[in-house]
Amino acid sequence: MHELVPVTGATAGGKLPQLAMTADAGTLTATDRASGATAVVRPAALYVYRYEPAGSEEQLQGVAALDADGLVLLDLPGGWPVPELKHLAERAGIPVSESRYQSPGRITANLAARAPGWRRLSGRHRGPRFTRGRKIALVGAGVAGLAVMTILALNGMWFAWRGVSTLGRILIELLEAKWLFLAFFSPLLLVMRPITGRLHRWRVGQGSIVGPPSGPYLVGRQPSVLEVVQGGQTRATLRRGRAPGLAAGLLLYRHEDLTGLFVLDSLGKALHHLPGPWPAADLDRFAKRNDLTLAVHGLSHEEYATLARSTRSATP
Repeated sequence: MHELVPVTGATAGGKLPQLAMTADAGTLTATDRASGATAVVRPAALYVYRYEPAGSEEQLQGVAALDADGLVLLDLPGGWPVPELKHLAERAGIPVSESRYQSPGRITANLAARAPGWRRLSGRHRGPRFTRGRKIALVGAGVAGLAVMTILALNGMWFAWRGVSTLGRILIELLEAKWLFLAFFSPLLLVMRPITGRLHRWRVGQGSIVGPPSGPYLVGRQPSVLEVVQGGQTRATLRRGRAPGLAAGLLLYRHEDLTGLFVLDSLGKALHHLPGPWPAADLDRFAKRNDLTLAVHGLSHEEYATLARSTRSATP
């Protein structure tokens, strides 16, 4: 049976995912060689996507397996060879569609519309677990780097630190212990991380922000703007208000094993979809502070599919 593998990473210059797929008689089998995981699905179609997230200059690409309702069963990031993919799918009797003429908002909405049991195989090895010993070494490297940087700066040798850090960035790409060398050559990151984390938690407690520091999270901007932020970039900007088409409420949902959040207008139309876990207490504080309604519901399959497919945009 012919096996297909990606030829480029999920982003330009990104690492090649260690994934492979085969298809036969309507069944798609995908293997993650990095983790050893395997997924077997019977998709109604394959969806080849490529889009540039808002606030980013880097395109994301991959293939999604869709069920009969157009919901994503399986997401396989990476640059897959489209002609070979179509040939593989045709032999297995699986239709293939592309996102070529769709807007980024439509593409993200399609990818966020996950089917129950949804999975993503990344084809990437997980980073090292930070044991107590690793944490001590990380802090030590950061303190040493900060001391060296301070001494050079006080002696008017800031240019020397720039040279050392440039060399360090080269070594980081060559050596295995990247986390240790990164802490030494970028010590301010080590110092700022707990500070920014505490500031984020304080803002969550105040209701001006909701969601984890890594994102995606919602930010209420004055006088009447709602932003979706991820990776330090604004992914979506929504106007707040009671008129149709403006963000008026939040819907925290559960559908089988799926959870997530829809931003709705006053007519109940979905403006933005944020799949994943969201803490209800934090959402309640955020909604009250930003003059938004908040509803918590379990959705039927039809209700969920209608909202997920009709939303204007999403953050997958």
